[in-house]
Amino acid sequence: MRTRLKDVAELAGVSVKTVSNVVNNYVHVTPELRARVTAALDELGYRPNLSARNLRLGRSGMIALALPSVRGAYFSELAHLIVREAEQHELTVLIDCTYGDLEREKNVVESFRTHLIDGIILVPWQLGTADLRAREDTTPLVLLGERMAQSADSVAIDSRAAGQAATEHLLDIGRRRIGVIRNLPRNTGGVVSRNRLNGYKRALAAAGLEFEPELIAEVDFSHGKDARLATDRLLALPEPIDALFCFNDELAMAAMRRLHEQGYRVPDDIAVIGVDGIATGTAVTPTLSTIDPDKQAIAETAVRMLVERIEGSAETGPRRVKAGFTLVPRESTMGQQHTRRRRRTAKHVSGH
Repeated sequence: MRTRLKDVAELAGVSVKTVSNVVNNYVHVTPELRARVTAALDELGYRPNLSARNLRLGRSGMIALALPSVRGAYFSELAHLIVREAEQHELTVLIDCTYGDLEREKNVVESFRTHLIDGIILVPWQLGTADLRAREDTTPLVLLGERMAQSADSVAIDSRAAGQAATEHLLDIGRRRIGVIRNLPRNTGGVVSRNRLNGYKRALAAAGLEFEPELIAEVDFSHGKDARLATDRLLALPEPIDALFCFNDELAMAAMRRLHEQGYRVPDDIAVIGVDGIATGTAVTPTLSTIDPDKQAIAETAVRMLVERIEGSAETGPRRVKAGFTLVPRESTMGQQHTRRRRRTAKHVSGH
């Protein structure tokens, strides 16, 4: 039989109203009463009826997470963390895939199951600032990434700083001809890609090296075939490269495979570094050096910001939060020698 509030009240020697106040985290309950009720709740194994509570609050207890893809390791790992964090707030996550399609993204922010969800976390690839400004739906929204930071709450790492850190690492180990495999997803301007490239340029300039456009290979997607073709283009340059900075880990692993097929040794001939910090990077040979975004902080911050919007406790105006990242040198740049972790954390800054 399901435990009732009345059962808990009788065991604790308090009123049903007091039990209800404790269950709903009402602040005006004395510590002594809260302790007695909590002990009774634990002893009887009481579980609140979330459906009834959400009904009283006019909420569904569900949020949406809309991603461009659910196949890539980075988005899968991030989704896992967001689901776990949402559970801490007693929220269920509905996951949708937009495939980076503009109409699908518009549907997410305009009318996406609004009768079912309390809020939305979205990774936009094509959605523009004008689309958000024209938005009529008032469902709370948090964006993941550096696009449209002034149009809605957003959480992202500093991609320029990440690109600079990756390039500086390659420079620190003595590489000077650093090729780039830059993914250009179908988005409005490719802000993340552009910022990483600007970080690369900044590191070169600080080292007294000129930027050479021919060292940049662009691919439309993160498919292995695209990375292999891009690697071949860079290997065909008259002056050989001695390092590769790939704008995500999947590109980097595909590039390493192609280098192996072409008879190059990593990192002896060409050092390779990626971005994303996906778990698969430790399962390849050599293990992949990477820029590892603080995905746990991204998940925690995104869910917290969304909950604040749902509850109406957030400040007015869009908030922009920067999450940190870690440079993780592994065998693809350091060889078999001992590697160490180096943290370079962006401050968490909120603002309009």
